Amino acid sequence: MAVDLILGPSLSLHPSQGVSLGDTVTLRCHLPQPAAWVELYQDGKWRSSKDMDQEQDVAEFSLTGIKQEDAVRYQCHYKGLEPAGTWEKSDPVELLVTDHSYPPPGISLSPKEHVEIGTNVTIQCSNQEYGASFLLHKDGHSAPIQHQEPDYWGTATFTLFGVTPADSGTYRCSYRIRGCCLLFSPL
Repeated sequence: MAVDLILGPSLSLHPSQGVSLGDTVTLRCHLPQPAAWVELYQDGKWRSSKDMDQEQDVAEFSLTGIKQEDAVRYQCHYKGLEPAGTWEKSDPVELLVTDHSYPPPGISLSPKEHVEIGTNVTIQCSNQEYGASFLLHKDGHSAPIQHQEPDYWGTATFTLFGVTPADSGTYRCSYRIRGCCLLFSPL
């Protein structure tokens, strides 16, 4: 008895970081096999479709003039040629947009200097004005690595437990204002 494993597509954003209002972003749907049809979904709703050539393994969708409402989750779906009529979808990716009209969140690190392997590191993100939820990002990762609601004072505390060399890098905080957009602060 043979079992066919049907692989889903993957979706990537270009650029994946540093996107500001008004920019253009290309979403690339990487296909594991030839496809007849590819669709792009924005926050679960159909946005665009492409009829595919059998030799193509990537479908590109461009978003021009990025607006706050574009800072949501995207997925691509494709209809494979074999087995006929089968639809597969990618894992979602989130478009992170910076709106410079809002102040960046505050960010602090403890300990501030020499961090030894195996110790815990605390990163605090703050914004007292907007009552937003916070996300912690590590450069090189397309998705946030942690998410947290703020305390009464508008601060979220993220802890990296027992750090290893793999934890070294640049971390950033962002906050989402009631479904609006994400705003970054470098660390």
